[in-house]
Amino acid sequence: MNPHPIRLHVISASVRPTSAARPLARWAADRAREGGRFEVTPVDLAEIALPFLDEPAYASTGVYTHPHTRAWSALADSADAFLFVLPMYNGGFTAPFKNAIDFLHREWQGKPAGLLSYSAGGSGGAPAALMLRPVLEAVGMVPAEASAAVPGITELVTADGFRAPEGLADRLAAVLEEVTTLARRPVSA
Repeated sequence: MNPHPIRLHVISASVRPTSAARPLARWAADRAREGGRFEVTPVDLAEIALPFLDEPAYASTGVYTHPHTRAWSALADSADAFLFVLPMYNGGFTAPFKNAIDFLHREWQGKPAGLLSYSAGGSGGAPAALMLRPVLEAVGMVPAEASAAVPGITELVTADGFRAPEGLADRLAAVLEEVTTLARRPVSA
């Protein structure tokens, strides 16, 4: 018996108009769709267009007064797991991405998260992914131990989309395999 597909949201975590996150996230979403394990929903934080946190109550209360927060809550709540496609800016992850995380609380609880980072330089954004892990754990998410990093992103994004370097598909497959395992683990009471 095949279990139901895992609802995976692939989140492009940059809001820049020229962001390399979008073509990389499209490529990652296509890889995630292979094999039928995931029901993939692409999510672009630029399209979500959240203002800086403007809710009067703490996210942990679950009391949301603004339509944009309620819409973001429903979208995040509908996922079983996440793959965050994140750039590294100045050694860390972006403020709009942190803001999007901070808007919610219950919606993140116990959900697995895979990390696919990138940068123009040689680190592939790995420092940003490392910095993000404790934030995800603080809101109750379960980050996969495996991660994938893409160095030299500016050379890999063309008018035709993203050109994956050798080995990246295998590294992403390892991340998605762990996300699958985490999403299918028994939930303790």
